[in-house]
Amino acid sequence: MAAREQRPETSSGGLPPTAWAVLGLLSFPGERTGYELKKWADASLRFFYWSPAISQIYAELRRLEALGYATSRRSGPDEPRAKRSYAITGEGRAALAAWAGGGEDAGPPVLKHPLLLRVWLGHLTAPGHLRTLVAEHIARTRGELTQVRDALAAAEGAEAWSFPQVALGWSERRLRNEVELAEAMLDDLDRLEAAAPEGPGQRAAPFGQPETPSGQLPKDAPT
Repeated sequence: MAAREQRPETSSGGLPPTAWAVLGLLSFPGERTGYELKKWADASLRFFYWSPAISQIYAELRRLEALGYATSRRSGPDEPRAKRSYAITGEGRAALAAWAGGGEDAGPPVLKHPLLLRVWLGHLTAPGHLRTLVAEHIARTRGELTQVRDALAAAEGAEAWSFPQVALGWSERRLRNEVELAEAMLDDLDRLEAAAPEGPGQRAAPFGQPETPSGQLPKDAPT
């Protein structure tokens, strides 16, 4: 259940949330390359926000550097492969702290659940196909649950990761609930299939709408 950032979107600080997220990754000790920031995002941010593409991370790094919120340096000639590392500046840390501690409402979470969109359109497909999709979703979610538990184990005992552990703990509970919800949805699909009328062309009307005698949906059925 991945939530994607809705763009264009800016916060009170004039930057999109993803820019603050990238700057937030830089706020932990040490310098990081764009590739390392992407790995960190995949190991943490994606479980409760989303993981930007590597191209967007570099775009945000350029923006942050232009604003004076980040600085970068190229590796020396003794390095086998040249790379650019980034670090947060004092000005960037102050701006990030002001944004993170701001009094404005953080806003509601944005849920985009592709599987539920397919289920919502289940009257157009075979119940067995929906069951396959839900089963695949359960397997994938269990895999993510293992990954977030691995991330929690890796962060355990690291003082700098105390608050990320809280976010990852929430992610672990969310994924457990997601598995339970999907399993309950399989039961719902079983009940629908068992109660489905026999014969071709039989479809249930949308919730709250009566079926027409022919079994066709009313023209004014809600979307």
